[in-house]
Amino acid sequence: MTEFRRIAPLVDVTHLSLPAALDLTIVVPVYDEEESIGPLLGKLFPILESLKCTFEVLVVNDGSHDGSIRVLRDFARQYPSLRVIEFRRNYGQTAALMAGFDNARGDVIVTLDADLQNDPADIPEMMGKLREGFDVVSGWRADRQDATLSRKIPSKIANFLISTISGVKLRDYGCTLKAYRRDVMENVRLYGEMHRLIPIYASWMGAKVVEIPVRHHARKFGRSKYGLGRVLKVILDLTVVKFLESYLVKPIYIFGGFGVTCILLSFGALGLALANKFIAGVSLILTPLPLLAAMLFLMGCTSILMGLLAEMVTRTYFEAQDLRPYLIRERINFEPAS
Repeated sequence: MTEFRRIAPLVDVTHLSLPAALDLTIVVPVYDEEESIGPLLGKLFPILESLKCTFEVLVVNDGSHDGSIRVLRDFARQYPSLRVIEFRRNYGQTAALMAGFDNARGDVIVTLDADLQNDPADIPEMMGKLREGFDVVSGWRADRQDATLSRKIPSKIANFLISTISGVKLRDYGCTLKAYRRDVMENVRLYGEMHRLIPIYASWMGAKVVEIPVRHHARKFGRSKYGLGRVLKVILDLTVVKFLESYLVKPIYIFGGFGVTCILLSFGALGLALANKFIAGVSLILTPLPLLAAMLFLMGCTSILMGLLAEMVTRTYFEAQDLRPYLIRERINFEPAS
C-alpha cells in the first residue's frame, strides 16, 4: 500500500464504485503537439518513477492534424503505462480532459498540458499538498511566460471575474496543471470551456481547494491554440455553471422571479400612464407607457411559462441516459472489453 492510498477521501468510500487500480493518473490532452510529445514524456516518466507509486499516463489525442498519433503509437510500444485515446475529430480541451477523467484508474488525477509550458517537476509538490488534506491543488503560473497584451491581461480580467462571481478565489484558473482526488471528479460532467472551472465545482461540493505557484515555460514548438475569444467563452460558461449551481433543481425561481418583476413593472407603467391621463391630462395615445406596460406583462407571463417548462426539462434531465460529449476512434494499451 503506497502513501497515496492513505489520502483520506472526500466522501465515504463505501458509496463509490470499484476502487481505483492505481495510485496516480496523469491526463494529458494533445492537439497538434507532435514535436512536444517526446520531450514531455522523456521528462515526465522519470519524475513519476521517482514517486515510488503505481501510475499511468493517459494521453487524449484531440483530433490532431499532424503526426501526434504516430508519435504516441511509437511511445505506447515502449511504455506499457502509457495509454492513448484518439478522438475521431477535434472536440476541444474540455472534452479531452473529460475523456481522461472517465478512463482514469488512479486515486489521484493530475492534468498537464502537452506543450511543455507546464513543468512535470511540480507534480511531487502537488502530491504533497494532497497528503496535507487538500482535495484539489491548482497551479498558479506566478512567472507566466506569455505575451502581456494578448494573454496575461485578458487572463487577469477573466480570473478576477470568475473569482468574484463564483466566490472561489484563485489567481490562475487557466493553468491546466492541477491535481484532484479521484472522488472529487465523480459524476462531474464538463462542456464548452468548463474544464478550468473544476475547482469551483469541487469547492461547491465541499472540497478543500488550494493554489500553489508552479513553473511556467515559454512555448518551444508550434503556436498557442488560445485566443482572446476564450475570455468571453469562459465568462459565458461561468454563467451557465452559476445557473446550474443555484437554479438547476429550481429553475422556476429565476424565470419566475424575472417574470413576476416584469409583471409588477407593467402595473407600475400602467399606473403611471393613468396618473398622467387623469392628473396631467396627457392622452394615453401620446405616451408609450401603455405599450410598455403590455410588453412587460407579456414578457412576465412568457418567463413564468418558460420556468414551468424548465421545471419539466429538469425532471427529464435527472432521468436521462448517461451520455458523453465525444466519440472515441480507438484505445491503445487498454484491456479488452469484458
